[in-house]
Amino acid sequence: MNIQELAKKRKTVRKFNNVIPPIEDIIYAINVAKEAPSGKNDQPWLFMLISNNEEKNKIREICEKGEKAFYKNSKGRLREWLDKMGFSWKKEFLSDAPYLLFVFSYQISPFSKESVWLSIGYLLLALEEKGLSTVTYTPSNYNEITNFIAPPENYKLEVILPIGYSIDPKPKYERKNIDEILIIKK
Repeated sequence: MNIQELAKKRKTVRKFNNVIPPIEDIIYAINVAKEAPSGKNDQPWLFMLISNNEEKNKIREICEKGEKAFYKNSKGRLREWLDKMGFSWKKEFLSDAPYLLFVFSYQISPFSKESVWLSIGYLLLALEEKGLSTVTYTPSNYNEITNFIAPPENYKLEVILPIGYSIDPKPKYERKNIDEILIIKK
């Protein structure tokens, strides 16, 4: 499958079966991610893989505490969208997925956030290539979850990626047409 086919096929997934993927497939995806460009070639990414059920359950508990507050305070268009999409503070995928991959940026590096998110894009396509699915979950209570997982100093949590095999029946969300997003100046 070429990269455009992988990108068209890839969708956000929040429901996983209990089959544990080979860890080598996740290591492969991280090896792809580390090839992304970065500011000053600092390669400011750090990955932490968690598969322990007890730890995943605690992570879910911490995240859901923050999500309850986030949903309670959501208003207007955001709240309407969340309700329309059927989202809630419950984040079962954090305990259901066989793996949780935490991705951090090294805050001292120039353009660390941008560089890390480029690597995440690479990672998403590499996971798709291996038949694995994920959702880019950004917890609303970063500080609490960071304190629990204790990354090295100066590393900031960017995203949690629950990884596994999809059992999510929903289709991929529609994408805009190229003429809606591209301006060509001659």
